[in-house]
This record gives sequence, structure tokens and C-alpha cells, in this order.
Amino acid sequence: MLSLMLLISTISWGQTKLWLKWESSDSSYRQNWKEFPNELEREQELDSILADFFSKGYLSAYWDFSTQRIDSLSARLNLGAKFILKEIGKGNLPEELVVEYGLPESGFMAWNQWSKTILRELENKGYPFASLKLDSLMREGEIIYASTNLDPGPLIRWDTVQVLGSTKTKAKYLQNLTRIPVGGFFSQEEFENASQVLSRSPYFELSQSPELAFRTQKASPIFYLRDRNVNVMDGVIGLLPNENEPGKVLVTGQLDLELYHLGGKGRNIAVHWQRMNKETQSLNLSARESFLFNSPLHISLAFNLLKQDSTFLNRYFGIDFDYQISNKSTIQFFTKRQASDLISTVAYQDVEELPDLADFRWNVYGIGVDYNGLDRLFSPRKGIWLQAEFAAGNKRIIQNTGIPEEAYQNIDLNTPQLVATIQLEKHLYIKKSWGMWFRGSSGFVRNKSLFINDLFRLGGLKTIRGFNENFFYAKNYGYLNMEQRLFFGEDSYLMIFTDVGFLKNPILEKEDDFPVSFGAGINLETGNGVFRFIYGLGKSNLQPLSFSYSKIHFGYLARF
Repeated sequence: MLSLMLLISTISWGQTKLWLKWESSDSSYRQNWKEFPNELEREQELDSILADFFSKGYLSAYWDFSTQRIDSLSARLNLGAKFILKEIGKGNLPEELVVEYGLPESGFMAWNQWSKTILRELENKGYPFASLKLDSLMREGEIIYASTNLDPGPLIRWDTVQVLGSTKTKAKYLQNLTRIPVGGFFSQEEFENASQVLSRSPYFELSQSPELAFRTQKASPIFYLRDRNVNVMDGVIGLLPNENEPGKVLVTGQLDLELYHLGGKGRNIAVHWQRMNKETQSLNLSARESFLFNSPLHISLAFNLLKQDSTFLNRYFGIDFDYQISNKSTIQFFTKRQASDLISTVAYQDVEELPDLADFRWNVYGIGVDYNGLDRLFSPRKGIWLQAEFAAGNKRIIQNTGIPEEAYQNIDLNTPQLVATIQLEKHLYIKKSWGMWFRGSSGFVRNKSLFINDLFRLGGLKTIRGFNENFFYAKNYGYLNMEQRLFFGEDSYLMIFTDVGFLKNPILEKEDDFPVSFGAGINLETGNGVFRFIYGLGKSNLQPLSFSYSKIHFGYLARF
């Protein structure tokens, strides 16, 4: 029984909160009772207060602990005389620092601020252990004259990056990502920037604070990483009315497989397949290699194939080089070759004018920018994301032997073609359980001879909901997605949505289209995946507002 009482007493003692109250010889400086979780933080508070008064010129200030109990401390700060730092000489300060920063103005506050600036400059140029103090002090009453005394300490250079923790990330990849130069001068700023860059990586997260290991005038940054579950397998099933067989349902499908950071080198591979209706399918393949030949450039290869029922077949092969200009911004340069061929020309054997479809080849060169200011990579709650691209190239129309030659007589077979797109996404976090999401997207394509297989394809889960996938063709487009989200988990929420858009398709429709859709859904986090269910209704020139045209999309996004 006695042992139990002693144990309870010990636990209660360990949980006791500590208090501090102090006053000074100047009644204008005082503080009432303040709570601290432990003795160390209370001592740090006392040291901080004393240092603050030193910086104000009270060089002889000291603590007098008048009353001290088990959980409380009442102290008195004896200030003493207030000294004035009148003049500071150059001392042994290097001339280049004097030229760049000058000498500090009179006063201890000015000296403290100036010395911090100098030390920050030195620690970013290889001298992290530099110290700066006042020397050769002369006193005339309460007036002090002094000169600077700089001890730069040893010159430190960067050594290789070290990677620890539960990660497959290679040290060479991390060296390139952080841009810490082996053999370069140590820089505290570079170390801090590197930590910020790593905290934004989609492949891993920092499992604990980074550290520095100093030895023989070298510094090795140590980063503790933990891999994220970023690989994606996403399957979506759509139930749509079968327009060819009324009363029956057409099952469509989509598969997204994305593998990231293969081999710990930032190497990615993605496969996207989609079946929009019975005869229409698309396939997208892409691969990315980071830090090509240890340069700051990244290269991506992409192949896309679109079979539009029995009408045409589009395919392109693209190469993309991108360079990260800041922690949040990337600039891209790309080129691609696009080819489009008619699948069947039976309906065009007797035409006198070129139909709305044609065979062509288009060589494209473009530039893009990407800005990611979201608060986190997955399930963001705040911030913006911007992506924009502009591309231009020469389009060459190929004469199809299945179409009469006279249909090409008045057509310019070689013409320049321009394409531009922009997308802006905004997340708002109103309350803990309430957020809003907006996305605006716009684009245009310009050419003297536009065909249906030149146009943008829109509609479906990732663009304008409430319509079939790739339901719309557009020369110019703009749409806005809006969602109200009610969160009940990290990546779980109920949502209602509204999409509004503007579409211009002068080839198939004389009037501009203004599609509108609305609906509701759920995003449910389930362990290593996310289940999605969305129900939507849409209205446009081509689709009436009716429950018989409603769209249901559900699928499971698995991360591993």
C-alpha cells in the first residue's frame, strides 16, 4: 500500500506544472504568473529575458531569485546602469564585408541586428562556426567605445548527402534534388531550402528533422525519409444508356496504373486506358526519367492513341523536357508529332468538297509552365495550382486515295496551327469540416482548315461532369467546376457539384453550347485507397436535362 502511494505521488509530481513571475527594479518591466510545462523551458525563458535586457544596454543586469517553491518561482531582475554603445570600430573585419554592409550604428540594438546579418552571410559562405564580438572596450562613465572582433572559424565544404529511414531513395537522386554541391562552400540557406524541397516531394516525406554531421572541415546533410504510398491503380465503371439498343445499359470502363519513383531515382511509368462507348477507346502511355545524365533536366516520353468509333484514329508521340526553376514552379519545353487517319472512307467516295474529317500530320513545338502552391500534395485543403501550355507547328494534310482528288483542289495542304490551354485550381478551407474547390479551364486551337479530329475532346468525370466521356468537340472552350465539400476524414468527404461551360464547335454546330451540370457524390478513404461515387445530371444543346441521361461513376483508387 505504501509503495502504491509513493508511485501515485511520483506520477503526480511528474505532472506538476511550473510557474514563473518576475519584476524588475524598473516598475515598468514586470510579468505576472506564466505557466511552463517543464523546468528547461522556464530556464530558457529566464535566459531570453536577460539577453533582451543586455541588448538594451543593461549589461550588469542579473536575476535575484527571491522566492522559490516546488512548482513556482518569483524572481526579481536587478537592471543596474544602462550603458550606451557610442562608437564601434572596424577591428579585424574584412574590407569586403565593410563595403557591403558598412559598420553598425551606435547602440546595442543596432549592433545585435548588424552582427546577425554578418554571421548569416558568413554561414552561407562556408563559415557556420563564425563568431563576432565587441573588443577593445573603452568606458567613459556609461558611454562605451568598442571595435569588432571576428573569428571566422574553419572553412567548411559540403560532403555527400546521406539518406536514412524507410525509403528506397538513392543518395544520388537526393543530391540532384536538393542541389547541394559536393565540394562547394557550406550554406545554411541551401540546407534549409533543401529541407523545404524534400517536404514537397510526392515520393517521400521527412520522418524527422534533418541533421548536419561535421567532420574534418566537411559537412554532410542527413535526411530521414519515409516513402509515401504514391503508386496508383484506379478502376472506374460507368453505367450509361445504350443509344443503339434502347432500354439497355452500356458498361464503359477506365484503368489508370501509375508507378512512381522506381528504383528510388524519380523514374515514373503510367498506363491509362479508357473505353467511352462500344467502339471508342483511348490509350495513353508515359514514362519519365529524372535528372537526365545528372543534369537538372527531366525528360518525359508519351504515346497516345484514340480510336473514335469507325471514324478516325488519332495518335501522337511526344518528348517533354522540364526544369524546376523554384520549389513550386516548373518550366517545360516539348515537341510531339501527331498523326490522324480516317478509318473508313466509304461515305466520302463521291464528295466534291473535303468532309469534316481528314488525314493529317502535325509537328508541334511548345512551352509550358506549372505552379503548385497547394498546401499538400494529396488531399489539399488550401492553395492554388496553375498550369498553362502554348504550342505551334505546321500541319500537313495528307490526300486520302479513298476521297476524290478534286475535294483537295481549293485546300491549302500546309498551314500553321496554334494550340493553347490554361487551367487554374483553387482550394478554400472554410472550417475544419467544410471546404470548397474551384477549377477553371480554357483553351483554343487555330488553323485555316480545322477538322473534327483537330478539336478538343471534353466531357466526363475529369472535365464537365454529367456527360459521357469525350462527349463534346470544341474549337474554343472554357468551363468552371465548383464543389462544396463536407469533410469527415483526412481524404473522405461528401460533396455537391456544379459545372458550367462554354463550347464553340463551328464544324458540327452553328450555335455555341453552354453546358450545365450538377450532382453529388462521396469520396471515401479506405486504408490504402479511395472509393469514389458520383451521380450527375447535365444539360446541353445535344442532351436534354433528364434522369434517363443521368451519369453514374464509381471506382476505387488504390495507392501502394
